[in-house]
Amino acid sequence: MTASGSGDPARSARRLARCALLAAAGAVVAIVTALTGGVLILLTGLVGLVASAMGLWWFFAHRGLPRVLGGLLAVAAPIAVLVLYVVGGVWGNALVALALWGTALGCARTALRRPDRERSALMSGAPAARPRRPVLIMNPKSGGGKVGRFGLVARAEAMGAQVVLLDLSAQTDVTALARKAVADGADLLGVAGGDGTQALVAAVAAEHDLPFLVISAGTRNHFAMDLGLDRTDPATCLNALTDGEELRVDLGEVAGRPFVNTVSFGVYADVVQRPEYRDAKAGTAVDVLPDLLQGGEGARLDATVDTLRLPAQQALLVSNNPYAAPDPFGVASAHRPRLDRGELGVIGIRVDGAAQAAELAVRGTQSAGLNVLTARRVEVVESPGSAGNGNGNGNGNGNGNGSGSGGISVAVDGEALTLPTPVVCTLRPGALRVRVPRDRPGTVPPLPPLDWRRITTLAFHTPRTP
Repeated sequence: MTASGSGDPARSARRLARCALLAAAGAVVAIVTALTGGVLILLTGLVGLVASAMGLWWFFAHRGLPRVLGGLLAVAAPIAVLVLYVVGGVWGNALVALALWGTALGCARTALRRPDRERSALMSGAPAARPRRPVLIMNPKSGGGKVGRFGLVARAEAMGAQVVLLDLSAQTDVTALARKAVADGADLLGVAGGDGTQALVAAVAAEHDLPFLVISAGTRNHFAMDLGLDRTDPATCLNALTDGEELRVDLGEVAGRPFVNTVSFGVYADVVQRPEYRDAKAGTAVDVLPDLLQGGEGARLDATVDTLRLPAQQALLVSNNPYAAPDPFGVASAHRPRLDRGELGVIGIRVDGAAQAAELAVRGTQSAGLNVLTARRVEVVESPGSAGNGNGNGNGNGNGNGSGSGGISVAVDGEALTLPTPVVCTLRPGALRVRVPRDRPGTVPPLPPLDWRRITTLAFHTPRTP
């Protein structure tokens, strides 16, 4: 459903705005007509949300009986709400209200869409000449073997590229490989691998002002996703060699190390430091979170975001450009519509108990425990008296010191490091020339902000006829 589905986009948007208002009003009517049940719908829904959030906190922050009780509460709360709806005879009203509210939101978002503004909100590329000596570094193990599964080596060589396969039997210095390729005359560098490897080669490309090609052969491919590349078929990324265009994007830097996506501090960074995390992510997180959240092992962090101070944060995420819809629990699926704004995105979380967890669930980005900001510079240190364990390995071409004093755990594009404090994150605006195919099916326009005042104006505004 789009606002331009009819011959007159303005008329279609006006109809959608009216539909949004009618659906929203219908949702209110569905609750009000339940009489006293309307109060039941609202009150039990809110109580269920709060109870579920508190149960999740107890589950993740404790062990033993509190964890069991927390897990039961997190599951039982929404079930109890449904039972109360059925017993109270208001489940039909609740279902209708939910469906109508969903329809209202969908119509409102679509009515506010402006295709012309959406196009201007996306990164636009410039025509690019075909490279003469492209060199592509490929990790045959990345993404569960996507390099071999999609025949990337043969296809790249057929397009005139030189392919360098990483030696999986030894610790390979990817930066050195990229520098050697440049010294041998490469006029384009590319990577088929994870985001951590992408960042290391991207830094070399930026240093020599060479175009950089991203091939979505990693596991999650966040950088490729935000560039609009096809993550289901990495072979399509190679089309940039013959029919490509060029984007100028920003490149992040943390303690002298490049990053293309995110730098994580605090709880998540401490979890990924564990050797067992790679083989059992969920199990490791559940096992160690009580110590990190409540047991005194997790470091609290003080962050200075430009000039604003965020004290005693449990988790901090710094991203190369902000996400369109910041969600501390959903960054893995969120998008950055632009990578050329010259700003870092910052999400800081501090939850000290079940009550604050409930507030976060109810108020979202308006809660006191969540800060969503943008900045040019972020400095992070360990809070005074914080008991960080400093168990980082300091490898992966980082500046980690591996010690328990003066260093904090950091996850750079998913790679576990320990870096000496203070850790400074900055951005190099427009430093990276990214070569992409002209056809980028993953490009997602940012959703317009939901403004019911604009919806109302749009619904009742009738343009004058000449």
